[in-house]
Amino acid sequence: MIDTVDFLEFPKMARLSRECVITEKIDGTNAQVYVSEDGVVMAGSRNRWITPEQDNFGFAKWVKDNEEELRKLGPGHHYGEWWGAGIQRRYGLDHKKFSLFNVDRWQEDRPVCCDVVPVLYRGVFDTAEVERCIDSLCANGSVAAPGFMNPEGVVVYHVAGRVGFKKTIERDEVPKTLQVTQ
Repeated sequence: MIDTVDFLEFPKMARLSRECVITEKIDGTNAQVYVSEDGVVMAGSRNRWITPEQDNFGFAKWVKDNEEELRKLGPGHHYGEWWGAGIQRRYGLDHKKFSLFNVDRWQEDRPVCCDVVPVLYRGVFDTAEVERCIDSLCANGSVAAPGFMNPEGVVVYHVAGRVGFKKTIERDEVPKTLQVTQ
């Protein structure tokens, strides 16, 4: 019997007291830009490829219009938030923005058409730091859109665990599927 059952190893666990990066959670729509090895550029939403004809808040059209600049991202999947005018909280903007999630790769040298989600804290994971970031957003408003006083919350990325968690300012304890929009 022992020879016929595959052994499944218990997965390693990351230590909690390791580096984390806390960024502002922007309330828009999840988006991605894919660049193939031969330079083909594609647009995606959270769960499908999109085109200007079957778009998601104009993101595929924006990708097509910025295709040459977006090739500078290099081959791979590049995830971010498409946000601003006409999307979710709108942030008081009259235009839309694409903010990349990978803060370690894209702080400096990135396509001019792309922003990066703001880093609020980087250091050893600490729930007090998460709360400090939330309190700062409540008191000072959005870092991504200065002057906008109704930010959504934070994303905590645990580096060793390679996992992200979100915490919203309002109704964080209520699953999104149970939240009723007003």
